[in-house]
Amino acid sequence: MASLNDIRSTFLDFFRRNDHRIVESSPLVPRNDPTLMFTNSGMVQFKNLFTGVETRDYNRASTAQKCVRAGGKHNDLDNVGYTARHHTFFEMLGNFSFGDYFKEQAIPYAWDLLTKDFGLNKDRLLVTVYHTDDEAANIWKKVAGLTDDRIIRIPTNDNFWMMGPTGPCGPCTEIFYDHGDHIWGGPPGSAEEDGDRFIEIWNLVFMQFEQFEDGTRRDLANQSIDTGMGLERIGALLQGKHDNYDTDLMRSLIEASAHATSSDPDGKGKIHHRVIADHLRSTSFLIADGVMPSNEGRGYVLRRIMRRAMRHAHLLGAQDPLMHRLVSALVRQMGAAYPELQRAQALIEETLKLEETRFKQTLDRGLRLLDDELSKLGEGAPLPGAAAFRLYDTYGFPLDLTQDALREMGRTVDVAGFDHAMAEQKAKARAAWAGSGETKDAQIWFDLAEEHGPTEFLGYDTETAEGQIVALVADGRETGAAATGAKVQIVVNQTPFYAESGGQVGDTGLIRTDTGLATVTDTKKSAGVFIHIAEVSEGEIARGQPAKLEVSHGRRTAIRANHSATHLLHEALRRALGEHVAQRGSLNAEDRLRFDFSHSKALSEAEQTAVEAEVNEYVRQNMPVETRIMTPDDARGLGAQALFGEKYGDEVRVVSMGRLGGSGKGTDGATYSLELCGGTHVTRTGDIGAFVLVSDSASSAGVRRIEGLTGQAALNFLLDRDRRLAEASVALKCGRDDVPVRVKALLDERKSLQNEVAQLRRELAMGGGASGGPEVKEINGVKFVAQVVSGVSGKDLPALVDELKARVGSGAVLVVADTGGKAAVAAGVTQDLTARLSAVEIVKAAAEALGGKGGGGRPDMAQAGGADASKADDAVKAAETVIGGMK
Repeated sequence: MASLNDIRSTFLDFFRRNDHRIVESSPLVPRNDPTLMFTNSGMVQFKNLFTGVETRDYNRASTAQKCVRAGGKHNDLDNVGYTARHHTFFEMLGNFSFGDYFKEQAIPYAWDLLTKDFGLNKDRLLVTVYHTDDEAANIWKKVAGLTDDRIIRIPTNDNFWMMGPTGPCGPCTEIFYDHGDHIWGGPPGSAEEDGDRFIEIWNLVFMQFEQFEDGTRRDLANQSIDTGMGLERIGALLQGKHDNYDTDLMRSLIEASAHATSSDPDGKGKIHHRVIADHLRSTSFLIADGVMPSNEGRGYVLRRIMRRAMRHAHLLGAQDPLMHRLVSALVRQMGAAYPELQRAQALIEETLKLEETRFKQTLDRGLRLLDDELSKLGEGAPLPGAAAFRLYDTYGFPLDLTQDALREMGRTVDVAGFDHAMAEQKAKARAAWAGSGETKDAQIWFDLAEEHGPTEFLGYDTETAEGQIVALVADGRETGAAATGAKVQIVVNQTPFYAESGGQVGDTGLIRTDTGLATVTDTKKSAGVFIHIAEVSEGEIARGQPAKLEVSHGRRTAIRANHSATHLLHEALRRALGEHVAQRGSLNAEDRLRFDFSHSKALSEAEQTAVEAEVNEYVRQNMPVETRIMTPDDARGLGAQALFGEKYGDEVRVVSMGRLGGSGKGTDGATYSLELCGGTHVTRTGDIGAFVLVSDSASSAGVRRIEGLTGQAALNFLLDRDRRLAEASVALKCGRDDVPVRVKALLDERKSLQNEVAQLRRELAMGGGASGGPEVKEINGVKFVAQVVSGVSGKDLPALVDELKARVGSGAVLVVADTGGKAAVAAGVTQDLTARLSAVEIVKAAAEALGGKGGGGRPDMAQAGGADASKADDAVKAAETVIGGMK
């Protein structure tokens, strides 16, 4: 019996032999279709090839595409476990032609693969075609020899595919397998078509036309092929099964669940095992593709799937977390075909274990509440909506989880009552928002969040994505469109642009639509809505348009490096200075990083050197930067550092970097840096490049501020410093290593010369050392000497005053210096007179005469300044007046 892995390989090998490029499955989070929550078919990754927006170096391809249908318009979640062919995760096998071959080759390829390589009985196969597609019908007759009764013409859209209201479209042909008349059901198009006798196994879409807004169609210049065949369905058929869950791959997962719970895989818990097996695949692949459980968007859908599986594990009697123990069984089955499962196995296991541990804490209480509510109801009565809402609001039970639990009891939920309770909560939230002190214009963001939901951030994994413009805001009001030159705030349903928060600046970049281009200069957020602040550069952009969003790659790369270096810097400071070091603010921009932290004094040169060296040690270690999602309490329990001033919800991202004692090649030793952080980071510490500590300064009382550089900016800084050192060595006529010694010698020489010059200036001011010197007056019995000088700085005046005091022996002196139009003044009184006369009073009077104010010092020496040195004579007279008035 061929395994599902064999069947997948056979399919791909067939098309490889027929000159198709085998293309890897795209991620489950589509980057090129903003209307899709998850990739749900093989053609999603090729959409732009079909529309002509993109070209590649091949025009025919084949894939095994991983798909999820558990949210949005494609949601099979409620049926999983109860039917034979519903899954949240499945594999879509497909072959594609982009303007190369068309019906005349697509149909023979399908027939040959099914009947020759897969060996299906030709007599069991029949097909449908669109009722006007005579071309496809004739090819089937020619290639397969099918009679008219086995070529069923369908006049509905079941056999006509459209990409959207306009654009590429075309007829389909679907291939069915007849399981025999012992199974109830009729052929497609009949009244019994919903039975299980005739099962669709492959759909071939012929992209033949282009649809226009007026309803007209014309032939496409490049007609294309898009086919899809579910691996699980064809696998069941080839393995002689009528139920997808009986295939070898699914059966192995079911038996792993049964073994882990010590229960019968085919007994009363059969549905539980099927749900667990299916949900194990979807949750594991979603986590491997970067989706993490959260309370919104794709993360919320992931959480719903996880919790649904966990409830079924609970019903099987599992007392401890179960799902993470089954991941290894999945990796054994599918890891070779999808290596991302192997790479992410540890993350998948940890995420499942943390989520299930957390959920089990509330599951028992939630189920008790459900039992209490049901005990109040009559037989078969629906659960009141208010009770279902309490389960959702208090215990995190989404409505479909409650419905799933009640389904097994034959009960339903009053959905209208649930919706009413939800509406009441939103009204309360609106009232709380209005009274929260937010700015008036912030109300519009709350309204948009309520109408469209919060913006989903994709930027942890990508810098480009497609989104749909849900709102344009200009001057505080919504607008339908914005033309060239308009400044506008753009809101999309999903974005790779990071919105300013946690010290990290907002992203910049471009938003393109079919009709225009907007340049994003900043990104902020309010009420969960990401606000792209932009100017329309070309054409016009409009609400409702799909848009391609491109983050400025170089800028984001530099920001990531600075943010990651800040984490390493924080830990290095704690280890160098002590456990009291805690973050008090930060800035992670494209050109620098700034980190404020609690510390009372400047870092010594040795401390700065040690911190810089340690950061660079962990940069060179080049260890992976890992992110986990957990509760704040769990994160702190691991020792994660929280950011100062940040508010945390029920869940946080925990970023870990480096290993203590690690070699850079393994993962030995404990984690070096562990912080709660919602920002974007490098993939490995080596991506930081290098770190340079540029400055250490005081930010506020008890808070220091370090500024630093990373990557190219750090290299440029070091190169510039080296260049300036080279210039200095040339100017000093010495080698670079001798520059410090040479500079010190020059400084010592300069200081000596300055002292000599100052002495000469004082002597010159005092009359060049001649015996004459300034005139000595006697006022009110006190000797007084006044000297007006120039070319002497204010700091030299005390020495002149002391020299004049020594000359007079007993008395008062005043020196006024012309300092380039302004004046400096100093007064002195010999010690024997300070009881009667104060130098402070003299200098204040002189300063006022010079156009200054104040002055201070001691009774024997005081200094002040003035605005006008030409008033020196007036200053002398003012001093004489003070002396003449003393008693």
